[in-house]
Parts: sequence; C-alpha cells; structure tokens
Amino acid sequence: MLDKLAGIENRWIEIGEQMTDPNVIADMKKFIKLSKDYRDLEPVVVAYKEYKNVLENETSAREIIATEKDEDFKDMAKEELGELIARKNELEESIKILMIPKDPEDAKNCTVEIRAGTGGDEASLFAGDLFRMYTKYCESKKWKLEIVDITEGTMGGYKEIVFNVTGKEVYGTLKYESGVHRVQRVPKTETQGRVHTSAATVAVLPEADEFDITLNPSDIRKDTYCASGPGGQSVNTTYSAIRLTHEPTGIVVTCQDEKSQLKNLNKAMGVLRNRIYELEYQKHMDVIASKRKTMVSTGDRSAKIRTYNWPQGRVTDHRVNLTLYNLPSIIDGNIQEIIDTLQVAENAERLKEEMA
Repeated sequence: MLDKLAGIENRWIEIGEQMTDPNVIADMKKFIKLSKDYRDLEPVVVAYKEYKNVLENETSAREIIATEKDEDFKDMAKEELGELIARKNELEESIKILMIPKDPEDAKNCTVEIRAGTGGDEASLFAGDLFRMYTKYCESKKWKLEIVDITEGTMGGYKEIVFNVTGKEVYGTLKYESGVHRVQRVPKTETQGRVHTSAATVAVLPEADEFDITLNPSDIRKDTYCASGPGGQSVNTTYSAIRLTHEPTGIVVTCQDEKSQLKNLNKAMGVLRNRIYELEYQKHMDVIASKRKTMVSTGDRSAKIRTYNWPQGRVTDHRVNLTLYNLPSIIDGNIQEIIDTLQVAENAERLKEEMA
C-alpha cells in the first residue's frame, strides 16, 4: 500500500507542476480536468502524510520501549504506542476508502424526475410529498433547485415534476434516490379507513456537459404551445412552452416553467442532453450491477427501493435493510442518515471489487 500511496503523491505533485505551465493554463478544458484531479487526490495525499508520520513515531516508540531504562519514560512510550496503533488502524481504513476510484459522474449536477405511478390521485399526492422532501433536503445542503416542468395532479401533488439541482457532489449524493418509492397510508378519499399502497418513480440523471453529448439540430423536432397551470396570464396565452422530440431515440422533453420561450428551450435542451447521456451511462451502470451483490446505486428505475409506512411511522430502505421510525422527519427532508448508510454499503462493495 505504501508504494501505491507514494505513487499517488508523486502524481499529485506532478499535476500541481503542470497546472503552473502557461500552455496548460491557456487550455481551459485541460486546466479544469487537472484541477479536478488535483482536488480528488489531495485527501489521499494528506492522509498518506499523516500515515507516514504515525509510522515513524510508532517505530520511535518501540525503540524507546526496547532500550529505555527509565520505567516512567518507558510507560509514557507504551501509552503513546497504543494511541499511535489505534490512529494507524483508523488511517488505514480511511485510506482504503479514499483509494477507491471515484465515479467521475458523482461531482456533477443532476436532473431529477418524479412521476406518479400506481395509485391514481394518491400517487400524485405522494409524488408531491417526495418533491417537498427533496426541496427541504436541497435547502439544508445549500443547493439550488430549479423546476423544469410540472404536470399537476387532479387533487393535488404532481403526475410528473422535473427539476434541476446544482451544487457540490449533487449527483453522487442524490443518485441513491433512483427507483420506485412506495407509500402505505390511508388516502384522503378513503371513507372506511383502509390503508392503500401507491407508488412514485424517481429518476436521477447526471448532468451532461456539452462535450459529453453532441446534439444534431436536424435530429430534434421543436414544437411550441401555450403553457397550462399557474404562472400568470402571459404563461397561458403565449406560445412559450417547448416540446422537443429527439427523432433517433424517441425521447420527448417538455418545459413550460418559464415565461420566455428561449429560457424554456435552453432548459429543455439541457434535460434532453441528460436523458441521451443517461442511455450510455446506464450501460456502464449495468456492467457494475452485474458485478455487485447490492443494487445500491445502479439506477434501476424498476427496483422498489423504499417504503414509507404512515400508520407505523416508519421508512424502510430495502437495499440495505434499514428501517427508521421517524417518517415525519424524513418526509421533512432529513434523509442524510439513509444516504450515509447507502454510501457506506456502496463503498464496502467497491472495496471488495478492488481487493478481488
């Protein structure tokens, strides 16, 4: 491990030197990539430097214990040795995790799509609950949330809502939310108090940069129409809403959130680029899924990932068999504990892959 860590430190130093090269600075695309690589390697290098220091101090403590005549001094060395060994073990575990290759998509922003599934009006209401949950969570992370498109339910909530999230490590955090979310509760329309089961599907798509996906304008059919729903008179009377159809894949994207047709077009193009990019990215995820026992972050939209049971006040994530009895708090956006557990499970799986 020490040889591998030394190699990482040398690479980190090399990247730092390259970033001062005027030719590299002039090439913005290359400079941005090197900056990202430098930031990604830095935590490993910092941990490696501390690890080397701990190893050197451990050697010194052992020498003192073996050669020192003064018993008090020897006892102090023994106490220090115990602390050093404990810290060494901690660093070794954290370094193993830090050395797992990162998914380059994790640092990206993302588009989130929530769609009501089985359950009629109750599914739309649940989709609204999920949107509120993610809105509150994004607020707690200081992330920016921007709505792209909305189709409201007949009794509230949403049949479909699409929104963009921008911030630090957004996709790497929210990707665990992809899949089928199931709700068990008594609907407002239920007169006999029976518990119904409904569902909503969440899809989290990594943001595609323009150099990731090149869209041919001749492949895209653009239609304009009057927006529906709230937003003022101009929203409903001008042809500001956009519908894009990508002919080769059949993907359709709509956007009607803005009053400006140009703004809606830009948003719709971004979502279209993300969805096309996802087709290729999903192939990569399928390969990972074939190697991995858990389906923690494969993005399988058909998989039932979580159940929200209102009568029992519990939330169960089926991928890691995690059950929490704080449903109101979770629906209020406090989902960090669930995401942390999923990240630990995924890191464990990836560590097994690296060690195999």
